[in-house]
Amino acid sequence: MEQQVYVGVDLGGTSIKVGLCNEQGKLLLTDEGPTGTEHGADVVLENIAQYVRKLVAESDYTWDQVAGIGAGIAGFMDISEGFVKLSPNLGWRNVPVKKILEEKLGKSVKIDNDANVAALGEAWAGAGAGIPNIVCYTLGTGVGGGIIIRGRIYQGFSGMAGELGHMAIVPDLEAIDCGCGKKGCLETVSSATGIIRMAKEAVERGESTSLALVENIMAKDVFDAAKTGDETALRIINRAALYLGKSMATVSVILNPQRFIVGGGVSKAGDILFDAIRKHYREHTQETAQEGVDIVPAVLGNDAGVVGAAGLNLRG
Repeated sequence: MEQQVYVGVDLGGTSIKVGLCNEQGKLLLTDEGPTGTEHGADVVLENIAQYVRKLVAESDYTWDQVAGIGAGIAGFMDISEGFVKLSPNLGWRNVPVKKILEEKLGKSVKIDNDANVAALGEAWAGAGAGIPNIVCYTLGTGVGGGIIIRGRIYQGFSGMAGELGHMAIVPDLEAIDCGCGKKGCLETVSSATGIIRMAKEAVERGESTSLALVENIMAKDVFDAAKTGDETALRIINRAALYLGKSMATVSVILNPQRFIVGGGVSKAGDILFDAIRKHYREHTQETAQEGVDIVPAVLGNDAGVVGAAGLNLRG
């Protein structure tokens, strides 16, 4: 029997990345092209179909060897029906992605939230390979999440499981409004956006910090300043790590995962962030719940989305 392969699609607002994986989750080939969001959903879905066919044609595999196609999409969706209810990044509402792509490609298609897909990628072939129960955090503009139980994505009753960034964990007196409409969400302090906000507020208060010399503060600037011993930057990083650690403590007594994987741009800060997260996690987690649990960086980087999407037909 010929080896089967799987195609993953990472659908972003500006670009579409496609990848071909084998049955072990090894990424064999990738390609990408513009999304074409401004032309509407029909054009975007046709672009996906063309990119997928081109990818397979340029590989060492035949179209008949493609066993399934998966797509990771930012937004809210009916996963079982393959229906995107709302994707602000794409400007989509009520788009039957699964149906349309299956008609265009003649293959089984599955879709899921982009954060779930990235978590599945790390679980299948990344930092969680071989570990059945993991929880992933993606620290970027917001805080995304994904839960993998027994090697498969856990989506919950209505697909909202894993929305870790919207855990209301910041105390009321410190809480600010979140983009979701609630207050005190994790992503208001532990995302790149939250870290930048806290840095700008410190500068506006006149704190003595090297960040006052930075014209357009980015999260990396805050981490760089912290590494030089800047007290303001260190306090900001510690606060972001505190709420990440506390949120993991809560997850531990509910799901008891063996590993937490942290990815996204903010995770590239390295030990100065991870050491603080681990410290606060230990302080806030019951000993029996933290035994054997580790907190590690993601390893797949920008490939997590296509690898996880390819895995949807096997482990979704």
